[in-house]
Amino acid sequence: MVCVNVMTFTDASLTALRVFREVAERGTLTAAATALGYTQSAVSRQIASLERAAGTALLERRHDGVRLTPAGRIVVRRAAAAIDQVDAAARELAGIPEELGTVRLGWFATAGVFLVPRALAALRETHPGITVISREGSTPALVRALRAGTIDLALLASAPPFRAPDAESPALELHTLSERSLRIAVPSTHPLAHADVVDIEDLRGQRWIAGPGGEQYMGVWPGLDERPQVVHTARDWLAKLHLVAAGCGITTAPAALTFALPPGVRIIAVQGGPEEQRRILLARLPRPVPEPVARLAAAIRAAASADG
Repeated sequence: MVCVNVMTFTDASLTALRVFREVAERGTLTAAATALGYTQSAVSRQIASLERAAGTALLERRHDGVRLTPAGRIVVRRAAAAIDQVDAAARELAGIPEELGTVRLGWFATAGVFLVPRALAALRETHPGITVISREGSTPALVRALRAGTIDLALLASAPPFRAPDAESPALELHTLSERSLRIAVPSTHPLAHADVVDIEDLRGQRWIAGPGGEQYMGVWPGLDERPQVVHTARDWLAKLHLVAAGCGITTAPAALTFALPPGVRIIAVQGGPEEQRRILLARLPRPVPEPVARLAAAIRAAASADG
């Protein structure tokens, strides 16, 4: 059971709640400070004041950032609702029309190439009164945003062994939209380009285009028995594919991107070794779903089904 000092917690400031929600979403005090335009010490002071008001720790400090405690999960859920209500009141007092039917959607990069535009176009045709505000993010960032209450739905990417996207409670509700094999993208002039399927052994010694920093091996075929030669790094999938088209190297790509390839690029299946599958998941918190959110979720599922 989580014990919170109710009498003092009612004195928590709205600023502290906003800061806390940002920390919960960003995962580190530094990232939250950058997003808010605060110093890290100012963020720390706001968190400390909120923890004093609650009478218990709300964050667990770890080497890789922060994690919500059980009390912190309660506070961030309630804080999101309180902040939304205060913001709605401010808009009403300012004479700004109430935003009926607004849904906040988060999506990982390649979902924005095919799935998100199709779903939004279909929803606009059937329910033009629903406003969708969307943003791109990594799967971990989107999971934190769901927990923090700053988005309503998230399109997540998942790779084997297909574990839950986080270990927090309550578990997110997940719906698998598609499961497809990972492939490689090669220049049309590459020696491998003539084949429809290549063996994993053929990938040894190749020059790779991969992601930067902690994402470095996003773009390198998983399970290679050698240290890959990464010659270019790029986070954006389109930049990677255009580097491929220019003959600068090869990269991995989901099968769903086949229709969006720039000229001079082929996508090829790989055999040998474990089969590399990728799933697209639709995620939300397990709570009653407002009609606009349900309508958008239905449009996303329909778009994923139509895509095959």
